[in-house]
Formats: sequence, C-alpha cells, structure tokens
Amino acid sequence: MTRIGLLSDTHGYYDPQLNSCLRECDEIWHAGDFGNMKVYDGLMKIQKPVRGVYGNIDGKEIRELFNEEESFTIEDKHIFMTHIGGSPGKYPSRIRERMLDLKPGIFVCGHSHILKIIYDHKMNLLFLNPGAAGKEGFHKVRTMLRFTIDGSNIKDMEVIELGTRQVPNNIIPLF
Repeated sequence: MTRIGLLSDTHGYYDPQLNSCLRECDEIWHAGDFGNMKVYDGLMKIQKPVRGVYGNIDGKEIRELFNEEESFTIEDKHIFMTHIGGSPGKYPSRIRERMLDLKPGIFVCGHSHILKIIYDHKMNLLFLNPGAAGKEGFHKVRTMLRFTIDGSNIKDMEVIELGTRQVPNNIIPLF
C-alpha cells in the first residue's frame, strides 16, 4: 500500500497545515504551479519523496527540477501527470494522444483550481484534480487530496479543506 498526498496550485504559499496533512503519506505529488522554491523546500522538509510537474507560472528553478509531464507506476497503477490537462471529455488533443499512448489508470492535473474526482469511462482512468492549495486565484476554499494505492485499487480517497484562500484580517464587525 502506498499513501499519496496530492496538491496543486500553491502559487508560492506554503501552508503549515501541509506538514501534518502529508506526514503520514508515503509520497507527495504536486501537479504544478508551485510558485517558488519555498513551497518545494517546505515539502522536502516533510522527508517524503516529492514527485511533480511544473506549471505555467513556475520559473526556471522549478522547471530545472521538474518536467512538464510525468509518467510513472505506483504498485499496479500507471499514473500520468501534467499541469494543464483539461477535464474528462475536454482534454487538449496533445493530452488525449498521450493518454491513448500511455494508458494510465490515473490522470492527475491542476491549473483549473477546481477540485474534481471523476472516473472517465471513455479513457478508462481516474481523473484527479486536487483543486488549489494556495491563496491566488478565484477558488474560495483551498483543497488537496489524500488517497491510497493498494495494488491495482485506489481507496481511502479524502478531500482535505485547508481553509479559505483569504488571509484573515483583524476587522471585527460591530453589528
């Protein structure tokens, strides 16, 4: 069994909650838009393997560490990960072609800031977008996923809400 912590679109914000959320995971996956090295360094301090891809906002340092896409196998599941991947029925042609070639059991992407967990029957894969764990963007709640790959089974899927994307202010309403 391999426990996975999956996040995306941190946009330079490293939430201290990630330390406890990811501590029990065997691997950490980041689906792009790290934003800066501070996020990567924070994840590395958890002392778990970090797999990831760079996103459209990532600069040279992140792009030197990560590729645009990754294809790998965990237990009996083949995974394909990229940052901009569309969604079931709306994959960019390049992504659809890669899926047909790679035949992954799990497809991971980010970019949209919209949490989605969908079984794509046409492509015969589980589509995962963990939403956004950062504070930049239009999403209201910061999210990530945690799940287990056990042989060819995917189980124990959890959506973790990290709080709102707004930084609390100290304004107290009077009435």
